[in-house]
Amino acid sequence: MTPHHLQDKAFLLLLIAVTIAFGAILWQFHGAVFWGVILAILFAPLHRRLLKKMPQRPTLAALCTLALCLIVVILPLTVIAVSLVQEASTIYERVRSGQINFGLYFQQVIAAIPVWAVDLLDRLHLTSVAELQEKLSSVSVQASQFLATRVLTVGQNTLEFVVSFSIMLYLLFFLLRDGASLALRIGQATPLNEAHKRQLIEKFTTVIRATVKGNIVVAASQGALGGMIFWALGIQGPVLWGVLMAFLSLLPAVGAGLIWVPVAIYFLATGAVWQGVVLSTFGICVIGLVDNVLRPILVGKDTKLPDYVVLISTLGGMALFGLTGFVIGPVIAALFIACWDLFAPKHASPTTR
Repeated sequence: MTPHHLQDKAFLLLLIAVTIAFGAILWQFHGAVFWGVILAILFAPLHRRLLKKMPQRPTLAALCTLALCLIVVILPLTVIAVSLVQEASTIYERVRSGQINFGLYFQQVIAAIPVWAVDLLDRLHLTSVAELQEKLSSVSVQASQFLATRVLTVGQNTLEFVVSFSIMLYLLFFLLRDGASLALRIGQATPLNEAHKRQLIEKFTTVIRATVKGNIVVAASQGALGGMIFWALGIQGPVLWGVLMAFLSLLPAVGAGLIWVPVAIYFLATGAVWQGVVLSTFGICVIGLVDNVLRPILVGKDTKLPDYVVLISTLGGMALFGLTGFVIGPVIAALFIACWDLFAPKHASPTTR
C-alpha cells in the first residue's frame, strides 16, 4: 500500500468518525433540526420571491419569511395545542370521576346487538361479552392515564420544549438565509455523478414537499371536518377528537374512521338513529372522500410512489421514528426507488438494454 493510498484511507476514516460524532451531538435535538430543515424546504420558494424584491437584504428576507412561517404554521398549531390540552384534561377528569364510562357505553351497545350476533362472537372464539367489556374498560382507563401522563410530561418538559423550539427557529433562519450556498457546498462535497446528484436532490425535495403538504392538508381537512360534525352532534371534546382524527389520517387506508365509526355504531345501537345516520353519511361521503381524493392527488402524484409503498413506508417510518416518520418513511422509500432506477440501467446486461 502506497503512502498516498494510506493517507486517503486514514482521511476517509477520520471523515466518517467526525461525521458520526457530529451526528451524535445533534441527536439530542434531532426533532428540532429535522423540522427546521423541513420548514426551510417548504418555505424556500416564498423566501426566493421575497429575496427577488430585496436582493441586497438577504437577512431581512429571511426574517420576513420566518415571521410568515410563525403566523401561518406555528401560531395556529400553538392555539390548537392549548385547546387540546384543556379538553384532554377535562375528559380525563370526567373519566376518572365516572361521568364518562366507556364500559357502560359498551354494555349499551352489546345490549342492542341481536342474540345471534352475540352467539356468533362466542362461536368465533373472539371472547365472551363480559371479557370484552372488561378489556374495553381496562383499555379506556389505560388510554386516559396515558393521555394524562402525556399532558403532565409536556408540562414538566416545558424548558426542553422551549429550547428545542428556539433551536428550530434559529436554525430555520440561517437555513433560509444561507440554505442555497450550504446546499451547493454539500453537493460539491458529495462524490457522485452530477446528473445523479441533481436527480436525487430533486427527488428528495419533491417528496418532502409533497408528503408534508399533502398529508398535512389531508390531516387538517379530516380533523376539521370530524371535529365540526362532532361539535354539531353535541359530542364532548370535539377539538380532542378532531386532533385524533387528524393524527390517524396520517395512516393511509386506516384514517379517521377509527374514531367516528365506533361513535356512529354507538348512536345506532342506543337508539340515536338520526345522529348515527348523519355521522355515518358524513364520515363516508365527506371525511372519507377527502382521503380518497386529495391524498392521491397531493401525495402520490408528485412522489410517483404506488399507494401500497406510501402506506407501508408511512407505517414503518412512524413505527421507527414516531410522528416525524410520516415524512422520513416515504422519503427513504422514494430515494430507495430513485437509487435503484439510477443503478439498474448502468449495470443492465447488453441483452436487456
